[in-house]
Formats: sequence, C-alpha cells, structure tokens
Amino acid sequence: MWSGRSSFTSLVVGVFVVYVVHTCWVMYGIVYTRPCSGDANCIQPYLARRPKLQLSVYTTTRSHLGTENNIDLVLNVEDFDVESKFESCRRPHLCRVLRTHTPRTRKAPGRTVNVSVPKKTRNNGTLYAYIFLHHAGVLPWHDGKQVHLVSPLTTYMVPKPEEINLLTGESDAQQQLEAEKKPTSALDEPVSHWRPRLALNVMADNFVFDGSSLPADVHRYMKMIQLGKTVHYLPILFIDQLSNRVKDLMVINRSTTELPLTVSYDKVSLGRLRFWIHMQDAVYSLQQFGFSEKDADEVKGIFVDTNLYFLALTFFVAAFHLLFDFLAFKNDISFWKKKKSMIGMSTKAVLWRCFSTVVIFLFLLDEQTSLLVLVPAGVGAAIELWKVKKALKMTILWRGLIPEFQFGTYSESERKTEEYDTQAMKYLSYLLYPLCVGGAVYSLLNIKYKSWYSWLINSFVNGVYAFGFLFMLPQLFVNYKLKSVAHLPWKAFTYKAFNTFIDDVFAFIITMPTSHRLACFRDDVVFLVYLYQRWLYPVDKRRVNEFGESYEEKATRAPHTD
Repeated sequence: MWSGRSSFTSLVVGVFVVYVVHTCWVMYGIVYTRPCSGDANCIQPYLARRPKLQLSVYTTTRSHLGTENNIDLVLNVEDFDVESKFESCRRPHLCRVLRTHTPRTRKAPGRTVNVSVPKKTRNNGTLYAYIFLHHAGVLPWHDGKQVHLVSPLTTYMVPKPEEINLLTGESDAQQQLEAEKKPTSALDEPVSHWRPRLALNVMADNFVFDGSSLPADVHRYMKMIQLGKTVHYLPILFIDQLSNRVKDLMVINRSTTELPLTVSYDKVSLGRLRFWIHMQDAVYSLQQFGFSEKDADEVKGIFVDTNLYFLALTFFVAAFHLLFDFLAFKNDISFWKKKKSMIGMSTKAVLWRCFSTVVIFLFLLDEQTSLLVLVPAGVGAAIELWKVKKALKMTILWRGLIPEFQFGTYSESERKTEEYDTQAMKYLSYLLYPLCVGGAVYSLLNIKYKSWYSWLINSFVNGVYAFGFLFMLPQLFVNYKLKSVAHLPWKAFTYKAFNTFIDDVFAFIITMPTSHRLACFRDDVVFLVYLYQRWLYPVDKRRVNEFGESYEEKATRAPHTD
C-alpha cells in the first residue's frame, strides 16, 4: 500500500512525464509543417518565380518610416541571391556602401560598415534599421512587392561600474578611457548601447502553404499578393535578434560619430524559422515578466551558442534538473521538519552550509548574475537558514518588536556528536583560516573591485568555493567516529547528487562566474566520498535514524497482527 508521500511523488513524476511528452509533441508540430495537398486554398511562394531582388539597409531615428529624406542608406546589396550566405562587404562586387550628399557613411575595412550616429542618438536616443527586400533597380517605397522589417540598433542598459584598486585608487587605462567616454548621467541610469550585429534571414524553401491552416507564428511575417487566380506569399524576411548578445554591446557617448555594424545573411528553412520565432517570443515574454536585458541574454546564449542536437539535450537535462530540484527540496524539508535529534549530524557543517549558501547568494547578486542562477540560490539560502533554526533547537519569542532567542538542550548522545564535530573543526581551522586570510590579502593587493563590499563578498565566496568542501569533512569525521551514515537524509541527498552531475552540464552552457562553475565539479568529489562511506558502514538496526528512532524500537511499539 502506498503512503501519501509516495503517492504525491508519483503524481509529480507523472505530471513531469506528461509535460515532457507534450513538449516533444509541440516541438514536432513546430519543426514539421503540413504542406498544401490540393490546388484550392494553396498559397504559392513568390521566390519560385525567380525574381531579381535587391537588399537595402537604411537607418533613421524614427520608429515609423517617413519621407526618404530622413533616412540614410548604409548598405545596398545588388543582385541579391537568397541561396548565398554573406557578411557585409565580403563580396565587394555585390555589396557597396553608398554616400549621401554629405559624407555620413563610408565603407569600413573588413566585413563591417561604419554607420553615422545622429546627434539625437548620441543624446541617449534610439537608432533604427529598416531592412528592405525589393525588386532590383526599384526604390523600396516605389515597389508594391517589397517586404521590410524594422529593428532597433540600440538598447538601454546600466553601464558596468568601474573597478579600481581599493588601496591605491588606480584603475586600468582602458577603464579610465571608457569612464571618460561615458555619458554624464548617474551610474544607475540606463544609457544607449550599440548593437554591432544585424543578422538577416530569408525563408528559402519553396514551401506551399495551406491557406486554411496557416501557422500563426509565420503568418505575421507573411505578405500575400494576388497574381492572376493564384495567391502568392512574398519572401519571408526575418531578423535574428537572438544573435545580439550583451557582451558585444558598446556604450554610445556624446563624442561618438560613427559605429561599426556587421550585417550578415543566411537562408533558413521553414522548420528552423518557426523554431527561432518561438524562441524570440519566449525571450520577449521573459522581458515582459521583469527579466532584464542581461537575464534574457543568458537564455539567448543557450539557443545561439549551441547546435540543435545539443539544445534538445539541454531541454531534457533542464527538465530533469527541475524535477530533481523539486524532489530534493521536498524530501529535505520533510527530513528536517520531522527531525527530533541531532545525533550523528554535524551542527557546524549545517552552520557552514548556511553561511556559504548566503554568501554565494550575495556574491551572485553583486555580480548581477542571471535570474536562472540567482533565484534557486536565494531559495536554497532561505531553506538553509531554516535548517539552522532546527539544528540549534532555536525558538524565537517576540517581545513587542524585539526578538528573544531560546535554545533547547542536548542529550548525551548529541553532546558526543558535538564533541566529534568540534574536534574535526579544530584540526580544520589550522589549515583553513590562514588560506582564507592569505587569499583575501592577495586579492586586495592585486585585483580591482567596485567597492570594499565587493572585495569582502568576493573574499568570502572565494574561500567558500576554494575550501568550502573542507567544511564537509566534519560530517565525514562524525560518520567515521560513529561508523554509520544512517542519520543522513539520503533521499534528498540522492536527488541533490543527481542535480550535481546535471550542474556539470549546465556549467558549460549558462554564463556564470568561473569560481561558481568550478564549485559544481567540487561537489562531485564530496558525493563520491559519502557514497563510499555508505558502502563501508553496514546498517545497524539498533542505531537511531534521522528522526531519533531505531528500527527495533518501532518494531516493539508496532501492534501484532495475524
């Protein structure tokens, strides 16, 4: 007969399986589109007629296109071939940069063009790019069969704070140069940043759509025309916004007159186009829910910097990570909620785990890490604080607005465990404290920080990451002295161990500090040592378990049944 907890876990696993199967079905529906099977309601591709096309890129400060006098032509690709991949000015005989009556634009060396930055944009304004795909030899606004899209070439972000040597006040020469170029606005105010990449795609498949069941995602990018009795759709132009990464952004200051822009083009299949549309919509939804440009950039990196096969693996890994996270939190909370005794448990290991988790959370917060990493770290820190309250048998009484803390008493067995715990910490302190202090002094002398608080948090977290696994040794020492591991929360520990190996995969996918990435591999070693101890020490049914009960005591209290 299943218990209530087993039934709940089974329900969660069942929902998880349904979610994975449903997501796979949805992804299949995105990648595969059913073509039109008959002549009625079929929409034919205009590209099948092999028209002679031209690609033109204009810039303007207006979000809605006005007269042609208010725009600047920065790139013109004659005899544009949708099948041929290129980057701007890679093919000089096809790609030429035009000048207006004033030298506002010029050809840049290599694969980029230099774009003139208007005064309005330099004053924390916005600059837009208008991309036209039209018939060759015809101006875009005179061509009834042209397609165009608009994309901002600027975005708003808070500039990265300057880092200095806290003892001498010196900063890098490059940082000093950037600081002089920064706008005079306050450091916490967003300023215009330049997006140096413009990635364009055209759906090159000669796919015949069924007019009665057009995919909604592609429909908004389609423009239909009537040619005789047949309906055609014009070339589907798409701007790949996922390729714009935060690390490539450039601050626009008042002295900037020109900025580089790399325009690239590649054809795209219908399945990949629909996939990218959904991914861009997902990133946009995250930003609507309060994710910053930097947070959304971490999601972009998962899609852009990995191939589709690795991306599919990432999805399944992330799904299992979410499942194991939930089960680990559930079992961990259940274990500590029912725990009555601290026999066999290292109190100092619990305190250290709480301290290190809170420090890591503050460090990630100071580094403005992605919410994908920050939110789980914050939840983990809150749970560790609650564990400390349970471990110390702490009761909080409120005398008005002033809290009063009361601590429970320990049994003889708990005092014996505490003695082993103290003994282990005594030996560790001889090695750990000098290393942490030495590392903090070295970083103060040789590394630049934003503030003294940043140095303090970085010093703490470097100690946690570099030597934090040593604080797991007291628990290993207690296990060795008691010759038992029965007091540990093995269910929650197993789920966390699975997540540790999953974190090893994510360490190469999601952007995070290098020290945090190395800590993921450090936890693997700790888990293997615990596993060895579980194999080494047999089960003693007379020993108390994690809830302060022994197997034989429960058997004695249980009623006899025939």
